[in-house]
Amino acid sequence: MEFLDVVDKNDKVVEKASKEDVYKKRLRHRIVHILIFNKKGEIALQLRSKEVSFCPHHWSTAVGGHVQSGETCEEAALREYEEELGVKSEIEFFSKDLYQAEGTPEKFLITFKTIYEGPFKINPSAVEEIEFFDMKTVQNMINKGEKFHPELLFLLRKHFGIK
Repeated sequence: MEFLDVVDKNDKVVEKASKEDVYKKRLRHRIVHILIFNKKGEIALQLRSKEVSFCPHHWSTAVGGHVQSGETCEEAALREYEEELGVKSEIEFFSKDLYQAEGTPEKFLITFKTIYEGPFKINPSAVEEIEFFDMKTVQNMINKGEKFHPELLFLLRKHFGIK
């Protein structure tokens, strides 16, 4: 069973709870993301597998996942990076945002960034494909109604001027 740290509005750990309880009781917790860019400045997006429980077959950040209890955000990001894409590179802090959406608990999104050209060794149970896009193409994909993970949309809108 996976346990997550529950945090207060200042992102201080107040307890730990099972992932199931975190969602059932709508407890505030942490999620990490890694934005991967290539040398041309294009962003890597993963197409989530049809097998994942939340937002299957949606475009998402290259890497994302829950911070497990006792883990630092950087440790969680690097663990997810290796689990999903089979690789690692140096990451640096990008942003920390409080994310609120209907039907889900509040979350702190702790986002890192890196420059990495590939290759990737994707985990097919989590990731169907990974591809680099320029921001104009990402905007066009959104405009055409392609499915995007809500946390990715939040980050793109807040930090990259995507509408």
